[in-house]
Amino acid sequence: MERAKESLQLTSEESESVARLTVAPHRVGIDSSFFEDFILKGIRVDRVEPGLVTCTYKVPPRLTDRNGKLCAGAIANLVDEVGGAVVHVEGLPMNVSVDMSISFLSTAKLDDELELTARVLGQRGGYSGTSVLVRNKATGELVAEGRHSLFGKHASKL
Repeated sequence: MERAKESLQLTSEESESVARLTVAPHRVGIDSSFFEDFILKGIRVDRVEPGLVTCTYKVPPRLTDRNGKLCAGAIANLVDEVGGAVVHVEGLPMNVSVDMSISFLSTAKLDDELELTARVLGQRGGYSGTSVLVRNKATGELVAEGRHSLFGKHASKL
């Protein structure tokens, strides 16, 4: 148990870095949220068509661990966001995540450029299933593969 506590202990540099964070209040619908600035800043949408979204993302220092590798939680957030974007319909509320399963196959390092490809696997009623592939753009190596289920109860247009 003590070894686990030690591994989670912040260094003084990490502690100071967290202490310097400023989180300004945000106006819903006007300002971007802390989450959007922290996780999604730097994502570039390359291609959008029905059932497919392709994005490019350069691994920033704020989302790497002590060894300079992209954190698993950041990959999960990217799978969540890009998987949600591929089923989003403009003018309707965002769908909510019901289930995610992610296979972490390799690692991404600081400044690696990643390609994220999200595809709709199917839709039935308010449920949607997506697949999100995260690849190293330079090597083509698969970093992670995510399966994502979402639900959205939207009023009928009939």
